[in-house]
Amino acid sequence: MLRFEDILDAVESYLPGADEDLLRRAYIYSAQAHRHQLRSSGEPYLVHPIGVAMLLAELKLDEVSVATGLLHDVLEDTETTKEDLAGLFGPEVAEVVDGVTKIGRYAYTSREAQQAETFRKMLLAMTGDLRVILVKLADRLHNMRTLRHLREEKRRAIAAETM
Repeated sequence: MLRFEDILDAVESYLPGADEDLLRRAYIYSAQAHRHQLRSSGEPYLVHPIGVAMLLAELKLDEVSVATGLLHDVLEDTETTKEDLAGLFGPEVAEVVDGVTKIGRYAYTSREAQQAETFRKMLLAMTGDLRVILVKLADRLHNMRTLRHLREEKRRAIAAETM
């Protein structure tokens, strides 16, 4: 099981003098915000944001991206607002988290419409901040790696959406 210190070690290996305080605050906030949530595996929900943050650290992304990985679901899954995030972590982190949240909010009428909308949202997000796409892809990758804990029907739906 990954720990916050693993993420911090990974970031510090390529980014000496990294903003440890930002990362630690993002970790603590995510842990508190998701403290009552569980994944389908029965594990604490925090396992997912830590996994996403580690994928971003392995890609050698900046502290804002890694902090976003830790926080990427708080707008969607908790009472946290974008303004809360901006006050606690700065406007840059708030914007990237908000972008990741927005890219995940859509409904489809068909597979073709789903694919077209996904590409459209990705292109729009890229024009704003490429980190939004990278965090969303890390989120999807971590979800794909943990599909074994879901019912077959849900696994197929997530796999199809990701593809």
